[in-house]
Amino acid sequence: MADGNGNNTSKTSPAGRLSQVANHIAPRKRRRASRTKDELPPDYSDILGQLDSLRTIASTPDTSNKGYVRQKQAGKLWVRERVLELLDPGSFHEVGSVSGTVEWKKLEGTREEPISYIPSNNVQGFGTLRGRKVVFTADDFSIRAGHADGALMEKTLYMEKLAIYLRLPIVKLVDGSSGGGSVTTIKTAGFSYIPPMPSFKMVTEQLNLGIPNLGAVLGPAIGLGAARVVACHFSVMAADVGALFNAGPKVVAGATFEEGLSFTDLGGSSMHCTNGTIDNLAANEQECFEQLRNILSYLPNSGSSLPPVFPSEDPPDRLCEELRTIIPRRKARMYDPRKIITTVVDNGSWFEIGALWGTTAIVGLARLGGRSVGIVSLNCEVNAGALDAAGSQKTTRHLKFCDIFNIPILQFVDVPGYAIGTIAERTATMRHGVALATTYFSTTTPVFSVVTRRVYGVAGGIMLDCRDPRMRVAWPSGEWGSLPLDGGIEVGHAAELNAIKDMGQREARYKELEEEYTRLMNPVRTANAFGVEEIIDPAMTRRIVAEWLKHVYEELLPMRLLDRANGKIHPIFY
Repeated sequence: MADGNGNNTSKTSPAGRLSQVANHIAPRKRRRASRTKDELPPDYSDILGQLDSLRTIASTPDTSNKGYVRQKQAGKLWVRERVLELLDPGSFHEVGSVSGTVEWKKLEGTREEPISYIPSNNVQGFGTLRGRKVVFTADDFSIRAGHADGALMEKTLYMEKLAIYLRLPIVKLVDGSSGGGSVTTIKTAGFSYIPPMPSFKMVTEQLNLGIPNLGAVLGPAIGLGAARVVACHFSVMAADVGALFNAGPKVVAGATFEEGLSFTDLGGSSMHCTNGTIDNLAANEQECFEQLRNILSYLPNSGSSLPPVFPSEDPPDRLCEELRTIIPRRKARMYDPRKIITTVVDNGSWFEIGALWGTTAIVGLARLGGRSVGIVSLNCEVNAGALDAAGSQKTTRHLKFCDIFNIPILQFVDVPGYAIGTIAERTATMRHGVALATTYFSTTTPVFSVVTRRVYGVAGGIMLDCRDPRMRVAWPSGEWGSLPLDGGIEVGHAAELNAIKDMGQREARYKELEEEYTRLMNPVRTANAFGVEEIIDPAMTRRIVAEWLKHVYEELLPMRLLDRANGKIHPIFY
């Protein structure tokens, strides 16, 4: 609006000036430019979508894949089926979930999408076994038979390091070479290489730190795969699908001319569960998983912790009256040594390790009053209980096992000595027996001994004299000495007996000597001389041992943890 002089009155009027001020305070809205093709969503949904796509591919079996079809035809679970069956429901958290080989398709601008994805052939991560957190690795034999790919080595190294840093048990499900090399790797890389072995430094550290290493053979464990599962504190093989060997049948045929071997012929359960390479046998994969859960329940997360304690409904002071008659009065008769073990320990708690090898010895884990305890026993039903080379090796391994995990040992002693004869000498019984002796005297976990019958020779001495002061009791069936009477009388009285020409008189004199020595070997006489600390009623065994174990857990093991932390003791498994 203009005045008579041509001036614009609207800008100079109060209303006009107010409008100008308002425009400065709230400038006019500008129209938003339309999104360009290169502009990315602010919520990163494009990246998250790619991750979801890759994870879906990895977790969905390709039923047309030859490797998957071969896996199923062999009667084996697929790798992710195994993981879900092993772990507690809902506890699986994968690490490296999208690692693998991806082919990308370029889209408009900077965008791209995956069009082909081969997951890394090892599934790894965290989970729980009966509420216990673990890290795990699981081979996928359906992809390159478990041979190494671009991501596998780094993933495995990372999980091995995590187990040490977090002090968590590690479970290894082996099916294939578990990251070992293949000839085709040379072609892919364009050069050959000196085989690296970076993971075994961590594995050795885990074993000696007492971080539980638990392995299962769920297919052909070859080369590095075989080494990984054998280098565990405990290993188990599925009888229906498991096998283990340094090299497969085709390589063996070219090297040793042993042709036509199957996986089972070369390294099946009948081979390796009976020679000590693998600890335990399971009927199938599901039983393997159950054994892994069971043994972990006895073990701490590391050697810097105490083994777990569980509530027990079995009274620790329960009398075991059946033990009064389990040892026959006739010395030539045998008895069931496992019956003694299962009667003394908590009901249903006995877990045997290595039942199919080194059968002159029986070892395993159990609970007394809910507390973990290692068990060592001799087996009078095999070779009369004489300790042979394999039995010595088995016992040596178990002593180190218990020492590394702070598990006290209860041993039932009935040993006539080391095995004798040409087979014993050929298998280096004394060398392995001395290795057992040094292990008894170099380990420090508490030991309680129950003498059930015979204690003779070097073998008996090392078992009962390995701790100072000794914690031991004997049953009234106990007998002991440097040599058993059978053979010992002939040696000690050889000159006298040989001088008697008449066979009848010689037999009569032998009978006199035998009766005299038998009378003098009354265990009460040994107790009179304090050669044995106490002879007990066998029915009281559980009560006495449970009281000892309770004291060990409450007083001695906490001190042992301090000694271990301060470097005063250094348990070694391997």
